[in-house]
Amino acid sequence: MTEMAKALLVDDRKDNLLALEAILQGLPVQSVAVESGEAALKRLLVDDFAVILLDAQMPDMDGFETASHIKRRERTRHVPIIFLTAADRDAQLALRGYAVGAVDYLTKPFDPWVLRAKVSIFVDLWTKSRQLAAQSEAVRAREAQWRSLTEAVDAATAQLRSDDPSARERAVELLEQARWGTGA
Repeated sequence: MTEMAKALLVDDRKDNLLALEAILQGLPVQSVAVESGEAALKRLLVDDFAVILLDAQMPDMDGFETASHIKRRERTRHVPIIFLTAADRDAQLALRGYAVGAVDYLTKPFDPWVLRAKVSIFVDLWTKSRQLAAQSEAVRAREAQWRSLTEAVDAATAQLRSDDPSARERAVELLEQARWGTGA
């Protein structure tokens, strides 16, 4: 069973959050909307996200401060952040966004299809990363199983080479235990 990717939407205006949810509708991503930087940081403590869409200008904790906290945490430092802002195309704000770890900085109004495409890419990367982690775990389990079987064969071989009359039975027992995973 594969976990569905999530996008964290952070904006102090509910109408902007609704618009973002509508833009992302139909993508293989679950939108999680919060109205402040503090709420975003709390959600990041309990959920994993493929991407964060973060309003740059919010009261109390703005998007830049929120991003700075996100990037300081080991668990969240690699989550891609796309800044969204209604501010004019001030290059200094964009630079500030990139300086705190953003992967992109879009000014409103932005093309919803461009945002969908960007989110799709990060969702795809997140999904592939999860698949690779699962495959890596499966390989580690197989390697452990292989080591256990090899040890059992070595122990059985040693029994068969001994002069002990009951060695054959002990070798068979070791191999059967290894076959059924019961250990020696």
